Amino acid sequence: MNLFDLTGKTAVIIGGNSTLGGAMAVALGGHGANVAVVGRNMEKSGDVKKRIEEAGGKAEVFSADATNVEDLQKVLADVLAWTGRVDILMNCPGKNSPTPFFDIQMEEWDSIMDVNLKSVVLACQVFGKHMVDKGEGGSIINISSASSEIPLSRVFTYSASKAAVNNVTKFLAREFAPARVRVNAIIPGFFPAEQNRKILSPERVDSIMGHTPMKRFGDAEELQGAAVFLASDKASSFVTGSLVTVDGGFTAMTI
Repeated sequence: MNLFDLTGKTAVIIGGNSTLGGAMAVALGGHGANVAVVGRNMEKSGDVKKRIEEAGGKAEVFSADATNVEDLQKVLADVLAWTGRVDILMNCPGKNSPTPFFDIQMEEWDSIMDVNLKSVVLACQVFGKHMVDKGEGGSIINISSASSEIPLSRVFTYSASKAAVNNVTKFLAREFAPARVRVNAIIPGFFPAEQNRKILSPERVDSIMGHTPMKRFGDAEELQGAAVFLASDKASSFVTGSLVTVDGGFTAMTI
């Protein structure tokens, strides 16, 4: 038995055109899933679709604002028209800012909270309800952050939003368990991507490396194993409410 075979499953990856989301989308497609790449930048989404197809998978792209419930409902309808089902939801949207605490304006706070937290709640309402009503189980994978568990300087709003994602994950794991819909989160450590490059000053890199036992950043492809594991109802059938760290040991250290 192949524990990681996703053949016949449909995975909706919101933010699937991002650096980390794209890598995980390719992995799910490479293991047989039909992948719906959801994002606002259709050119980037098309690039991910091409990578999935080159890996032997099937994919389609869908345009949506992850913070808009009507957009998400339309994506659900379009994906059902495409494959007839949704079995896996991965929430990858992310927004960050290095603004010092006393300089944070509520406009920035609301924007980051909308992208990082509201989008997760809305997607879990829209796609989670479909999975629960379908009655065949499913997997929801939220993308959190190492900063959700360890306070880091100058990413206050981002850290608060990701801590809330952890709480939402655990709450919904309990809520959806009777319907066999598993809800877990991946906690990446430091993976250079568009949203965090602006906070990676030389001093900050030195600090991060000082608290990372493996003494390096992660590569996006190093999230693929966790993603496929949590997506598979064979490999992780009894795993729900878990926060899976992929961080080179960062969160295991005391700072």
